[in-house]
Amino acid sequence: MDRQKKKAIRRRRRRTHIRKRVVGTSERPRLCVYRSLRHTYAQIIDDMAGRTLCAASTRDPDLKLEATGNADAAQAVGAKLAEKAKAAGIAKVAFDRGGFAYHGRVRALAEAARKGGLEF
Repeated sequence: MDRQKKKAIRRRRRRTHIRKRVVGTSERPRLCVYRSLRHTYAQIIDDMAGRTLCAASTRDPDLKLEATGNADAAQAVGAKLAEKAKAAGIAKVAFDRGGFAYHGRVRALAEAARKGGLEF
């Protein structure tokens, strides 16, 4: 098995273990993060109702980013998501890092969301 497949399998396993513990409710929805090689995506989900309450990503045209696969872009996504969450009346969230390590882009997004007013 090649290295990339092993990495994907390990991340999927970590993600499953995280999702067993982190559940989004209507009072405290789940902030889910996904990062690909080029983009960073984040959404706030109410798992009990099965709906996405708000979302932001580096693909949003209103962010106007030069580079999309770096920590600065992830920081912009975190700030935009916090802004959308405030508008939707969301103050507290449960953070789901999606099996990714809490550093780099994931950390930048989380810190920007905290600075924008979200409470983890």
